[in-house]
Amino acid sequence: MNEIIKKNHRIIFHVDMNSFYASVEMAYDSSLQGKPVAIAGNVEERKGIVVTCSYEARAFGVKTTMPLWEAKQKCPQLIVRKPNFDRYRKSSQAMFNVLREYTDLVEPVSIDEGYMDVTNYSGTLTPFQIAEEIQNRLKIELLLPCSIGIAPNKFLAKMASDMKKPMGITILRKRELSKKLWPMKVQEMHGIGTKTAEKLNTISIYTIRDLAKGNDYQLKHLLGINGERLKKRANGEDNRPVDPDSVSEFKSIGNSTTLPKDTDDERILEQTIEKLATSVSARMKRKSVVSRNIQLMIRYGIHHTVTRSRKLANPIEAIDQIKDAAMFLMKKHWNGEPVRLLGITAQELEEKDDTFKQLDLFTFQEDLKKEPLQKALQDLEDKYGKGVIKRGIKNQNTTDPNSLARITTSFQKDFLE
Repeated sequence: MNEIIKKNHRIIFHVDMNSFYASVEMAYDSSLQGKPVAIAGNVEERKGIVVTCSYEARAFGVKTTMPLWEAKQKCPQLIVRKPNFDRYRKSSQAMFNVLREYTDLVEPVSIDEGYMDVTNYSGTLTPFQIAEEIQNRLKIELLLPCSIGIAPNKFLAKMASDMKKPMGITILRKRELSKKLWPMKVQEMHGIGTKTAEKLNTISIYTIRDLAKGNDYQLKHLLGINGERLKKRANGEDNRPVDPDSVSEFKSIGNSTTLPKDTDDERILEQTIEKLATSVSARMKRKSVVSRNIQLMIRYGIHHTVTRSRKLANPIEAIDQIKDAAMFLMKKHWNGEPVRLLGITAQELEEKDDTFKQLDLFTFQEDLKKEPLQKALQDLEDKYGKGVIKRGIKNQNTTDPNSLARITTSFQKDFLE
């Protein structure tokens, strides 16, 4: 059990906190220990949605995103708490501080999970003993349970941490893939959602083994470059380093357009921004990335260009979200003069697989409602071409001072800042 990986191979941990929000509430209120607990943004039964719940609640069939009224039908004794993000942020910081006592190579990927590279750990403990000690310390010192995956790379460590919950420690070696990983359904693989799984099913890929043995040409034709990447992951290949600075990496995807003629027509400018947001969103989705910063470029003449950006509380990829951020910047920084060129750039990109949207519980239900619509619109444009669906645009004579922007503010601040 202590012999993990051959020398010269990396030893990567994925530490995943169990039912984090609910566990933090239990840590602060001992009377909740061992009871079915749910966190919901709106505690009114008709409107509330379960954001997370304890394992005791899950035993009754309560699930994340379930309407609160339904959750209470399944578990009448369910205890519901409103979120306390300041409390969750402090617990997250304390958790990562413990991890950093074992190695400097700690990469947070969300408020409740992160990677560790302990390859060069200089102590006397074996990797499994390190994991045991971390798990015990988090449970005793912070009263927070976690599961830990141990593997030679980030992907396998992530898959391993999901195999035993709560309070599990799982080792996943490459030589064990055929036994532990490949029998799993393809939709259970990290990085594959329902839509991608359905596409893979069309070429008779139902398990991770099928994907690992899949035809390269079929996968590339079906999923593009992502097909090749997923096949490599299914075969246990992942060379990504554990990077403590990855949260501040600068990457970007942008698009700009020169208008047929300089204009100060607000309707035309809004339509142009929507087209740019659609283009940027499509490119982001193809690359499976999300953005934490949207930049708007406004050019009035040959030598007069203004560039402004908006830091986002939550990572985004959807057309409406990109448009909203750009329109906010437009309203704030456009001086009213005729515009020659507009450009939108999505900055601070992150791989979607490794990104966690810190839930904004004031818009959580709205996000859930929008997701099927966004997928339907994207599917229609993929099938019939861009422009098949025209979105409504507000009357430019509106007296609403915010007519150029629908601003969404998040309850949470980015815990990594």
